[in-house]
Formats: sequence, C-alpha cells, structure tokens
Amino acid sequence: MPLYFFRIQNGPYSGACDHGAEFADRDAAWQELTRVCGDLVGSIARRLKPNSEWQMEFLDESKHPVFRIRLTAELVD
Repeated sequence: MPLYFFRIQNGPYSGACDHGAEFADRDAAWQELTRVCGDLVGSIARRLKPNSEWQMEFLDESKHPVFRIRLTAELVD
C-alpha cells in the first residue's frame, strides 16, 4: 500500500509528519486528507490573519505533494 505524509504550512512556517500512513489507494488518501482538514479548518480560520494562507498537503513516499488544500484570507479593498 502507498505511504503518505501530512505537511502543514502556515505562512512561512512549514512542517511534515515523520510518520507515514498507508492507504489502499489515492481515493482513500484523499478522503483522509479532507476529513482531517475538515476537523481543523474551523480553528485555523479563526486564527488566520488578513492576507495570509494556510495549507495542508499529502506527500508521497518521495515527499512530493500529491494533494493540497489551501485556505486563503484576503483583504479586499
């Protein structure tokens, strides 16, 4: 089974999990990413500053991004 790693980026700060998770296929990996992201997005959005971005990625075994979800806060004039 393919191994995936979470990586979260908040502005200039970025960190990837050292412990991978196995999923049967890409669909199962996507479901997990959206579930975890959905659990976090409320608390993240409440702390997001104007003109900033938060993102969560799933990386493959080579640590290359496979999926990415972004939350962007923009100050619109």
